[in-house]
Amino acid sequence: MSSTDPLPAEGRVTPTGSWETYKRLLAYVKPFWLAFLLAVIGNVIYAAASTGMAAAMEYVIAAIENPTDGNRILLTLMIVGVFAFRGLGTFMSQYFIGYVGRNVINALRNDVFDRLLTLPSRYFDDNAAGRLVSKLTFNVEQVAEATTNAVTISLREGLTIVGLLGFMLYTNWKLTLIFLAVGPIIGAVVSYASKRFRKISKRIQGSMGDITHVASESIAGYRVVRTFGGEDYEQQRFREVNDRNLKQSLKMASTQAISVPVIQVLVAVAIAALVWTMLAPEIRGGMSTGELVAFITAATTMAKPIRQVTSVHAKIQKGVAAAYDVFETIDERPEQDPGTYAPARVEGTIRFDNVSFRYRDQLDNVLEGITLTIPAGQSVALVGRSGSGKSTLVSLLPRFYDHTGGDILIDEHSLRDYSLKALRSQIALVTQNVVLFNDTIAANIAYGALRDCSREEILEAAAKAHALEFIERMPEGLDTMIGDNGVMLSGGQRQRLAIARALLKNAPILILDEATSALDTESERHIQEALETVMQGRTTLVIAHRLSTIEKADRILVMDGGRIVESGRHDELLDAGGAYAQLHQIQFSEHA
Repeated sequence: MSSTDPLPAEGRVTPTGSWETYKRLLAYVKPFWLAFLLAVIGNVIYAAASTGMAAAMEYVIAAIENPTDGNRILLTLMIVGVFAFRGLGTFMSQYFIGYVGRNVINALRNDVFDRLLTLPSRYFDDNAAGRLVSKLTFNVEQVAEATTNAVTISLREGLTIVGLLGFMLYTNWKLTLIFLAVGPIIGAVVSYASKRFRKISKRIQGSMGDITHVASESIAGYRVVRTFGGEDYEQQRFREVNDRNLKQSLKMASTQAISVPVIQVLVAVAIAALVWTMLAPEIRGGMSTGELVAFITAATTMAKPIRQVTSVHAKIQKGVAAAYDVFETIDERPEQDPGTYAPARVEGTIRFDNVSFRYRDQLDNVLEGITLTIPAGQSVALVGRSGSGKSTLVSLLPRFYDHTGGDILIDEHSLRDYSLKALRSQIALVTQNVVLFNDTIAANIAYGALRDCSREEILEAAAKAHALEFIERMPEGLDTMIGDNGVMLSGGQRQRLAIARALLKNAPILILDEATSALDTESERHIQEALETVMQGRTTLVIAHRLSTIEKADRILVMDGGRIVESGRHDELLDAGGAYAQLHQIQFSEHA
């Protein structure tokens, strides 16, 4: 298992501590160790040059006191050389750590997205789409701060501090110990600020998820917002989450703004104590003026890297909080897929054996005691009031949810015996809420595993779905871009593309969940003809509110309260005068 692979599903625990999370984040750096090494070398060069500049002050003073031609040339070359050397170190550290950081972000985004595609339906029920998008964009970008800027500053300024301290110890160790006396106080300030930064960062990320969520809802539903005068309400909702984000961001800024000057004052106190002590002859010893100036220069030069290293904690804590949130998603258990049975094509006999189902955290079953056999090639229509369990029942077939009691079998093999990929390859699905992608018409019909289908096959599926009549009127035919979720198409046109997609898949099992609901009467007539053709030889489950569309079904099941209360053909059920006859009577009188 590579360092970037998610942990096994069993017993997986997201690390809770800052250091554990950061260690896991640094594991993503391993594949780019060479670039990281070059960045470290660049930081070493920078630190050496910065230390050299302080040490050079001794030679500058000597050159000023003894201005010979040789000293003038040496001093000029030394100034240019030190700055050129430091410039090389800056380039190497910034470019290569940037290279590592962006690659880490790329890998993290891929891992999060890959995991999202494998998570069970309940995860998407529990998490708003806006918040998940925020994880992929804002949170992962925050990790970049921790793996690029923060690492660069920590390494570069940290090594500079080490180099300057080494020089100071070499020059006069007694004076250096006085300077280091403020170290524990600085450490305590940094520790307190770090904890506060991490806590506030978590809140900021949560509020950014809320902002994305509210904004995406308002943008996606702009027609409803405007029609029902929801502008003021949406503005208020957005302002509330935006103000919450502002409040947390200001807390972060104030903590950073207070901690940095406090540390600077502490460093200044240490430098002042140095200057005061240096004037005592017993401490100064035999140090020359040049050595004293070089020592003071090293001490004052250290103020900037100390400030930088302490201020970087805010970025590191932001990154750690973001990484924790990202790893939480990566560590979510994917859909359980223990099945291995993978036939090329099933016959399509479906059997429900005393099936029950309840949603997580609910006490009552949504489905109860469903026992039913559907022979291969038969069409079964499910009717009943809203909330009777029709859509839930068909959602169990592709295993969007797992039944909680009994068993479901296809060709006498339990659904759990099938691998998810093999099971879903046997099923074509058309739902009431059509999902289309911002791509061409052809790419939407031949989507996913169907992308290798020929142009002729796509045209044939479109013709059967009666979609060709509007496709041919489009400016670029099959190659016309249809906008976000097919915004440029009417409801009926979008529905026909979804039906064409199902026709092209040519699966032995077909699920039509209100497939004709968005169609006008003329389109519906065409679609009914197409569906009757495509249903031949396929096991079809049809959910329909309009009973006129399912009169020719081989069998009609009436559901109520999660149970099957009636079963039979259209004429039989009408003659029986039960629930179906009542539904039919209501619709017939409404239509009349």
